[in-house]
Amino acid sequence: MNSYLESIKKQFLYYKMLGEKAMEQLTEEQLFWQYNEESNSIAILVNHIAGNMLSRFTDFLTTDGEKGWRNRDSEFTNSFLNKTEMMNYWNKGWECLLTTLEQLSEKDLEKIVYIRNDGHTVVEAINRQLAHYPYHIGQMVFIAKMLKNEAWNTLSIARNKSGDYNNRKFSQEKSKRHYTDDL
Repeated sequence: MNSYLESIKKQFLYYKMLGEKAMEQLTEEQLFWQYNEESNSIAILVNHIAGNMLSRFTDFLTTDGEKGWRNRDSEFTNSFLNKTEMMNYWNKGWECLLTTLEQLSEKDLEKIVYIRNDGHTVVEAINRQLAHYPYHIGQMVFIAKMLKNEAWNTLSIARNKSGDYNNRKFSQEKSKRHYTDDL
């Protein structure tokens, strides 16, 4: 099961990297852009993701993941004055998550933790968040890609480059490795 913990850390770091590479391509103004009143800006998505991380992973094994101090509804408003504030909060959320994952051991994986009084094994709770954060990071990437249009620098295999990518991968010896190891 230690391979689970190592794999999950790499998965979370991969999605963190995708979000950051998308945000790096945008101006500060674009980070706060909303398609309409009902849609989220990247800044709002950052506010929600980091707020969720802080709630879920503070005292992860000992308190409910929905903290009394969390105001989820306020996460869907823009509370940042600038990109620096936004990135500081993004990093605070990720630091909380990654520090918690570093502290877990195999014996913790079957412990029960609660989110809004619903019991989850530690594995289930982590998997829940691994589905949640990439959902929103995908939204961030989509917004950034729309805003950049032709100037977008792809974050995955470029169009019409699958053959090149596959040739590179198949030129390597078979071995056990995580797919993010060579990114």
